[in-house]
Amino acid sequence: MNVSRREFLKASAAAAALSMVGGPCLAAGKDDGVDKWVKGVCRYCGTGCGVLVGVRGDKAVAVKGDPNNHNAGFLCLKGSMLIPVIYTPDRITEPMIRRGGKSSPLEKVSWDEALEFAAKPFRDAAAAAGPSAVAYYGSGQALTEESYLANKIWKAGFKTNNVDGNPRLCMASAVAGYLTTFGKDEPMGTYDDIDAATCFFIIGSNTSEAHPILFRRIAQRKENSPEVKVIVADPRRTNTSRIADMHMSFVPGTDLALLNAMAHVIINEEMDNQRFYNRYVNFVDNEGKPTTFENYKSFLADYTPEKAARLTGVPAADIVRAAKTFAESSASLSLWCMGINQRVRGVWANNLIHNLHLLTGQIGRPGASPLSLTGQPNACGGVRDTGSLSHLLPAGRMVANEKHRNEMEDFWGVPRGTIQPKMGLHTVALFEAMAKGDVKAVFIHCTNPAHTLPNLNKLTKGLETAFVAQTECFMDAETLKYADAVFPAAFWCETDGVYGCTERRYALTEQAIKPMGNCRPAVQILMDFAARAGIDPKLFPYKNAADIWEEWRTLSKGSPYDFFGITRARLKKESGIKWPCPTETHPGTRLRYVRGEDPLVPADHPDRIFFYGRPDGKANVFLRPYAPPFEPADKDYPFVLTTGRVIDHWHSATMTGQVPELRKAYPSAFVEINPEDAKKLRINNGDPVTLETRRDKMTFPARVTDTCMPGLVFCPFFDKKLLVNKLFHDAVDNASREPEYKICATKVYKQA
Repeated sequence: MNVSRREFLKASAAAAALSMVGGPCLAAGKDDGVDKWVKGVCRYCGTGCGVLVGVRGDKAVAVKGDPNNHNAGFLCLKGSMLIPVIYTPDRITEPMIRRGGKSSPLEKVSWDEALEFAAKPFRDAAAAAGPSAVAYYGSGQALTEESYLANKIWKAGFKTNNVDGNPRLCMASAVAGYLTTFGKDEPMGTYDDIDAATCFFIIGSNTSEAHPILFRRIAQRKENSPEVKVIVADPRRTNTSRIADMHMSFVPGTDLALLNAMAHVIINEEMDNQRFYNRYVNFVDNEGKPTTFENYKSFLADYTPEKAARLTGVPAADIVRAAKTFAESSASLSLWCMGINQRVRGVWANNLIHNLHLLTGQIGRPGASPLSLTGQPNACGGVRDTGSLSHLLPAGRMVANEKHRNEMEDFWGVPRGTIQPKMGLHTVALFEAMAKGDVKAVFIHCTNPAHTLPNLNKLTKGLETAFVAQTECFMDAETLKYADAVFPAAFWCETDGVYGCTERRYALTEQAIKPMGNCRPAVQILMDFAARAGIDPKLFPYKNAADIWEEWRTLSKGSPYDFFGITRARLKKESGIKWPCPTETHPGTRLRYVRGEDPLVPADHPDRIFFYGRPDGKANVFLRPYAPPFEPADKDYPFVLTTGRVIDHWHSATMTGQVPELRKAYPSAFVEINPEDAKKLRINNGDPVTLETRRDKMTFPARVTDTCMPGLVFCPFFDKKLLVNKLFHDAVDNASREPEYKICATKVYKQA
């Protein structure tokens, strides 16, 4: 693809001004010199864009967007530059071990030696200290077949529920929000709702940089339909905010009050839909106990726009205007991401977004839906759906539920009582247990926790203490510093498997080329490792990933996640299918829970909407009060620090950092600071600025910009040389156990 970064940024800026439809995205790829195009899915964010990989001989030489997938042939800059990542000199192509402990160098060895070297500590730990002494830490980047297999090996093989992963750090609050409100996880809407919505309520998401293809679609919708309104609620004035009709820049951590105030306006201005919520909704208090609408209305009396304005910093008139726009729109679509989820009250914030939809009936219609955006490419289909977290089992089952455990034991062919009734350790607790020596061996797959965990100085002690076996593709990964055994996994189009993106769409990445060097598919690595670690091979009688998919597809049959009709053969023909999809002739579901749309709602059901995840088929509206963040700014640490992504890099940049054009665009992290604050502190662009929190301090080059409101500073987290997560605390949401990355108190001063 021949597009310079300068040309790309011009296109992006034009999209932000709505002067072009293309947005911050590019229709990429030419057919010149390509022998064949192989269908797949982009390796980056949770948007799940379809791609076509161009192959010449035995090499991948080009990539372009799949015109038959939801992205309609468009890719963001990162996605269009995936090919150089495959062939970077930084690729790991041979197994490696440290013979002399953490301080010794990694050395290349045979597969047999590496597998036995890694398996022995797991065998020994389980034998000496029991199943809870071993763990698996997975990823929303792993293929569905890999996560399902690992979950089965650890929970039914090792007999431990110590199975968690980086989706705990990004999507756990969205999961708990959907579960507590609707009874089942995953959104009810799809990306098609973007094309029907007349109001977009975007909160806690910089969509333009984190999900640029979806931002393009939103911008296109707004340009083509003048009646469409965009409301953005975000303390930062990002590029997403710059296309908004309304930007509500609230004091960080006060969005619970803002959302309750919008609900107050909706009810008191009589814009609520009583016919809808009287039929489809239960009102429950903060403990989940039944209450009444009148009690809810009384609860909201404390959240008048005027009171909320004093707390949030958003003018009362703007709160009223936003609430009216949301309620009176013909179809309102809410979109949110880490700004909502990565909070000590992330579940509550999710519930309050759902409340707005249930109060107004803005749900179950084209364009009307609460649609959480996913951070990683397979956090939905590969972790949430397969139950690959410490409290979950596949297809919506729960570890704490004996009936659910028995169902999985029977299906997996293991004796009842094999799956432990006690939930395993969530991410922060897992790394704490590793540091204490309670968890002695961990298998880390397809993720980089030494870069992405919060409060890194504390939690990396777990990596220093436990035996670490790790699959990894790139030498640049920070976690390699702590790995005792490293398995080179086949990367992206070197293997095959399924990704499930934000909109419940399962799509197949087909193998386009052979794995580089001595790399192997991760499912083969996991099976070989498990067999050597003493797990009965009868538990994983698979030849390849397709066999695993067949078992997982069969397991879903009859469940609220039913996708039995999504066969491997269909996935090879089609560019993704949305579940529920119970039969091979079913086209996939656009509107979940809706009679006539969702095959799991009986055709003769008396109600148009049936939330079948709950016993009475009704959703919950919660009375969730405002609560402050764990560590707000104070007199000693007067600024708020937040973090996030930039458009050119993804996650910890182990992939995007391999591409010279992307690396040049953002070679290092920086700190954004408001011009008012910069003037007071005598800081100019490029000056070295130190951020000091209660955990550590770090110096960044300054970027003086109106993106941040006064009192707020922002740092991206991609840079391994400036690990900003060392500055953040590790307090978690009591329900989801997701850490609060988005808010911590900091000092800011110019480095002398």
